[in-house]
Order: sequence, then structure tokens, then C-alpha cells
Amino acid sequence: MSQEKKKLSATFKLLRVLGFNYSEEEYGQVSLWRVIKQFFGNIYRKRLEKMMDWPILQSFNPRKIRPVLLRKMGCHVGKGVFIGDYVRIDCGHADMITIEDSVSIASGSRLLCHQRDFSNFYVGDDYMKLGYVVKPIVLRKGCLIGMESFVMPGVTVGEGAIVGAGSLVTKDIPAWTIAAGRPAKVLKEIPNREK
Repeated sequence: MSQEKKKLSATFKLLRVLGFNYSEEEYGQVSLWRVIKQFFGNIYRKRLEKMMDWPILQSFNPRKIRPVLLRKMGCHVGKGVFIGDYVRIDCGHADMITIEDSVSIASGSRLLCHQRDFSNFYVGDDYMKLGYVVKPIVLRKGCLIGMESFVMPGVTVGEGAIVGAGSLVTKDIPAWTIAAGRPAKVLKEIPNREK
């Protein structure tokens, strides 16, 4: 066994002793330093996330403070954005979330940039050894994410689109449509205003 493989193997053994169960196939370049850096970065981002729900600041939170805190976490956030109570983002991949101008995200919604990759999962496989799908999320100008909705990795919600409350968005939603359900499906196109 080469010296580099021995070093990687020892690192993974140490990480497992500490309670981290990384897949060697997925995280071949993991080092103890990278894990420590990610750990403290996540603590910082989680503290910012908790600040979004401070009751004393509720009247300022949705349009003023929450967008600023999301930017500090690493998200790309435009102007005039509304972020409801208890909205949660994928803190470890905050830099992969783009929220354009005038987007509204209602209370309790989740934006997730990673999930387990089940494309090669079979009977008898170890779930913990599966890799991850990691993809960005883009919320285009003026769209609305309804209360308690989940937006999954790789999704783009088009300009002016409305996602109904409680939806699970697994695929792109076209501009100027209304979508809802688990998984979310387009229910209606938003018409042009008659002159």
C-alpha cells in the first residue's frame, strides 16, 4: 500500500472514531483540517441562521435582516427579497444558492443543495457509503416559494413562478407558472393581463 493511501486510511479511521462516517469514494481528499474548518464554518452559519428568528427583531427580519444574514452565510441574494420565519438553507453549501430580486420565500421552507445519490443503490448496499448529489439552486426574479416547501438540489424556479405551500420541488419550474404537490407539478400557466 502506498504511503498516501496509508495516510488517507489513517485519516478516515480517525474521523470514524470521532463520529464522522465519510464515504472514501465520495470524500477521497478529506483531511482532519478540512473537517475542522467545515465544522467551525457550520457553527458560524448556524448562529447566523438562528439570528434570523430573534423575536425582538421580527418587524425588521423578513425584508431587512434575513436577506443580509443569508448573504453573510454565503448565499447570493438580490434586492427586495422576503424571507419568512424559520426558513432554512443548506448551510454547508450556502454559496450554491442564488435568490434573485423580489423573491419571496414563505415560512418554514427549506433550500437543500445536497442529497444522497440513490442512482446506484441496491438491496444489501450500505446507505452510509452512498455519495451525494450536490447541485445549485436558483430562484429567479419575483418567484414565490410557498410555506413549508422543500426545494431540492439542481432546481431552478423560473421568474414569477409560484410554488404552492407544502410542495416538494425536485425539477425546474418554468417562468410564470403555478406548481404544487409532492413532487411539484405545473398546474397552471399565469396569463398575460389584458389591456
